[in-house]
Amino acid sequence: MRLRVEFTTEPFDLDEAPAHALVAREVIEAAELDAVDVGPFGNTAEGGADEVLTAVDALLRRTLASGATRISLQVNVLGEVDA
Repeated sequence: MRLRVEFTTEPFDLDEAPAHALVAREVIEAAELDAVDVGPFGNTAEGGADEVLTAVDALLRRTLASGATRISLQVNVLGEVDA
């Protein structure tokens, strides 16, 4: 199965990226995901189900530990992985 994850972490700071935002970027960029797009108001990444779910677990744990007070998350099924 192929998934797309979209997420934001809060609180926002437009002047300087907060620690939790930097950690979120680090987690997603280090994961084995495709089509990673990290921006100031939202982030997306795609990949196989195992890779996305592993990244989401690390994202939640590490951003909360880094000061995030809210994480908005959406996961969509894109289809089956081609064999």
